Amino acid sequence: MEEVVEDDSAVPSAPPISVPPMQTQYNSPSLSRKPLLITLEPAAADNDNNNQGNNRRGGGGGHNRNRSFFTPLGSPVRKAIQMTKLDPQDAWLPITESRNGNAYYAAFHTLCSGIGIQALVLPVSFTILGWTWGIISLTIAFVWQLYTLWVLVKLHESNETGMRYSRYLHLFSAAFGEKMGNIFAAFPIMYLSGGTCVALIIVGGSTSKIFFEILCGEGCTAKPLTNVEWYLVFTCAAVVLAQLPNLNSIAGVSLIGAVTAICFCTIMWLVSVTNGRLDGVSYDPIKEEANMAWIFSILNAYGIIAFAFRGHNLTLEIQGTMPSNEKKPSHLPMWRGVKVAYLIVALCLFPLAIGGYWAYGHKIPPNGGMLTAIYEFHGRDTPQAVLALTSLFVIVNAVSSFQIYAMPMFDDMESKYTGRMNRPCPWWLRALFRVMFTYGCFFVAVAIPFLGSFSGLIGGHRGAHNLRLPVLHVAEDQEAQEAELHVVLELGSGGFRDRSICDLDRCWGLRGD
Repeated sequence: MEEVVEDDSAVPSAPPISVPPMQTQYNSPSLSRKPLLITLEPAAADNDNNNQGNNRRGGGGGHNRNRSFFTPLGSPVRKAIQMTKLDPQDAWLPITESRNGNAYYAAFHTLCSGIGIQALVLPVSFTILGWTWGIISLTIAFVWQLYTLWVLVKLHESNETGMRYSRYLHLFSAAFGEKMGNIFAAFPIMYLSGGTCVALIIVGGSTSKIFFEILCGEGCTAKPLTNVEWYLVFTCAAVVLAQLPNLNSIAGVSLIGAVTAICFCTIMWLVSVTNGRLDGVSYDPIKEEANMAWIFSILNAYGIIAFAFRGHNLTLEIQGTMPSNEKKPSHLPMWRGVKVAYLIVALCLFPLAIGGYWAYGHKIPPNGGMLTAIYEFHGRDTPQAVLALTSLFVIVNAVSSFQIYAMPMFDDMESKYTGRMNRPCPWWLRALFRVMFTYGCFFVAVAIPFLGSFSGLIGGHRGAHNLRLPVLHVAEDQEAQEAELHVVLELGSGGFRDRSICDLDRCWGLRGD
């Protein structure tokens, strides 16, 4: 019986089954390293030539070659990854190190960053704009502030990909590209954070000197410290608080800062109104003789109003500390906290501006605003305990606000280290970074200790971010209507023009100073 031997070579081999790769939407600058999305690029490179013909015939040429999933369970995995922190650096950096925030934390941080010493110069703008245009401008600025805040809160997290932009620079780069972000967003954002910290050192140190003089009394024989020495005392206190590790850990500090801001704003306008108007007060707008100087003074008044509204460069960072999932996205608790915070902001800013201008009129000091006016006009007829308490509230608010405004700078410095070394910062290096930044702000404060002359300049730059730049991000939304995009682009470009005019105005004003 002849044995039958099967020849394997005679059996035709089955053709290889080619499955088109599944596309993902997670191509983002902040997902540069994807630990849960492992791509097999070397294997893909070997098979590209073999499958090139199949791709052409099967229409696979339009698919992305950067394959992240090789499973039909891509959709469930994609939904799960939306609730997963993919970038390992987020767990190492102070802004996103802790994600257990809530609506209360959002209200504390927003209120502490949104109201402070910058509100004390609001009545100065009324001396140039007058009652009508002063109130109208302040109201429009407040409404626009709320609108742009809502835009930023909604833009924090993508509905399609679940990608979270926990830093303002990341959102700007995603909208306009990394190169444009580094040119037009990186420096202004750092300038606003650093410039605000410098201003807080100047105001906190100067108020500390006043507080000491009130406590010491007229017959005090103690040798007073100089302004620079008081700046150093304030800086040392800020350095101690700066050692708190992350943004969520300073929620209690922000609560204290918010409460003290409400207290000193309320005390100042109550003291001013209860003491009545000063003799010879005039409400006629101050008009310079030269037309050019008058135009620049009006622009400076708008810069002061813009200077009073701050905090947009921290909105995304605050929202980045919150957990987020499909059932409860982060924008829900964030917006609740923002609405409560800005209701309180309105109850502080409007009485302060209107009551201060009613009490002092054109006599309100341009440098220091309400704080200087309280000591200058009511220093003798107001109880010393009230004046001392007001000064203490200003100091505590300044040192509390310093922490939240310095946090983006701490985050940026640490991100340089973690990006290069691929590991978290050791505790001693983190402490060194924060000490270096805080004392760097101190040296700048010593070099330029004139805050009032720069309020319009800082307000012009802050206004571009607080009131104008967020609308440019809406222009990148492809689903928006054409008419809406046209209006948004006009507003955004007008914002940049206004910012340039405010900068020119401040340069003109500094020439006279």
